[in-house]
Amino acid sequence: MISEIANQIFNQAITDYHQFDNIDQVANNPHDKDSLAHLLYLKNWIDTAQWHMEDVVRNPSIDPVEGLAWKRRIDAQNQVRTDMVEFIDGYFLDLYKGVTPDASAKVNTESPAWAIDRLSILALKIYHMQEEVDRPTATEEHRKQCQQKLTILLAQRTDLSTSIDELLADIQAGKKYMKVYKQMKMYNDPSLNPVLYNKVK
Repeated sequence: MISEIANQIFNQAITDYHQFDNIDQVANNPHDKDSLAHLLYLKNWIDTAQWHMEDVVRNPSIDPVEGLAWKRRIDAQNQVRTDMVEFIDGYFLDLYKGVTPDASAKVNTESPAWAIDRLSILALKIYHMQEEVDRPTATEEHRKQCQQKLTILLAQRTDLSTSIDELLADIQAGKKYMKVYKQMKMYNDPSLNPVLYNKVK
């Protein structure tokens, strides 16, 4: 099952990242560069770095100039994340290009890679919620509340994993077909963001 493999790879990437706990650490991807596993590992590494960027920028005592620099870096990282999702969807489009959909086949509301993106983020939520459950400096009430949240996150991962596997099986069987739309983010594009193209020169 793809979801089982993805969850294992996401956990591996998160663990590997936290050996350094450094946003600028370059990923040492252990998987063959032409494999889906390689893409999944890199995808989660990108997400993990962005997760920690989001932590940094929320420091209430951060210098405003530094905070703006981090915000722009997060925007750039989010574009990298989006590009990687679309690249993974390209992998699946190529994988299933020989499948002829049934006449009654329907398109899914979400592409496989965007569902996998949510699974990657869930892996990070689970990892860091487990940290809170285990944090010795936290109150008992805090740990109890975090355990309740962790239980929900684990159930979400089970449900989402099942949905991803069912979607891929349906695409392979011709019961559903892929239709991928590019995100076309506008805020990063100087020709589409009015604040950028109307700026005083």
